[in-house]
This record gives sequence, structure tokens and C-alpha cells, in this order.
Amino acid sequence: MANDIRICDKCKHINVKKMVPKLEQMAPDTEIKVACKSYCGPCSRFAFVFINGRYITATTEDEAIEKASKYVKK
Repeated sequence: MANDIRICDKCKHINVKKMVPKLEQMAPDTEIKVACKSYCGPCSRFAFVFINGRYITATTEDEAIEKASKYVKK
């Protein structure tokens, strides 16, 4: 089953150009959707990944990716 992974291109705590390749490596054959998620409160304070219906927040983008990896559908 395909994964649904989304990140915000307006988030101040992630670098989209660095994060997308890391997410693609974590979940190959998944289309990463990059756009505003209207999650501005937490987005202004944390890095986050929306994966398969869950918002995962963390202090850094690498930590957010590590937490999100538990929710990748194989």
C-alpha cells in the first residue's frame, strides 16, 4: 500500500531540498507532497512530517524523519 507523506514548504524548521531526498530514501516509490498544510501553530515551533494520517513533530527535521519511519507502510 502506498504511503501518504506531506511536508510544508513554508515551515521554518525544515529545509525542503534536504528533507525530500531523506524521505524518499525512507519510503521509496512514494510521492512526497510539498505544500502548506495549514498547520501553522506547531509548524512555527517544530519540524514536522504528515505521514499516513499522522502529524509527527520534532525539534529537528532528522528527528522528525526518524519518528515518522515507524509509520511507513512496507
